[in-house]
Amino acid sequence: MNRRAAVFVALGGFAGATSRHGISTVFPMGFPWGTLAVNVIGCFLLGLVVYSIQRRGPISERVRLVVSTGFISSFTTYSTFAGETVALDPAFAAVNVVGNYALGFLAVLLARAVIRWRS
Repeated sequence: MNRRAAVFVALGGFAGATSRHGISTVFPMGFPWGTLAVNVIGCFLLGLVVYSIQRRGPISERVRLVVSTGFISSFTTYSTFAGETVALDPAFAAVNVVGNYALGFLAVLLARAVIRWRS
């Protein structure tokens, strides 16, 4: 990766990670609501990017690096999701897994509907 690309990824990554932290801190403790929220929002954002490209054509490498590779990948978190899930009571862990995957999938479908509606 060249230096310029690394800077774009770093800028997006910084914004994504700090946004994730900010969102996670406003939710109550006990159940990983913050992680669920950022993962669902991230699925929606990535769906917007993917379906925008599908409808309108390629985006610039700079935008892809900042938004997808940097921001969205730092905003969402599989490792925190996994760590928080194993720390939960088994029934809540199952709810967390189903919630993350089902709501994430629905968020992608919603993003697709938004792009189709806007096109």
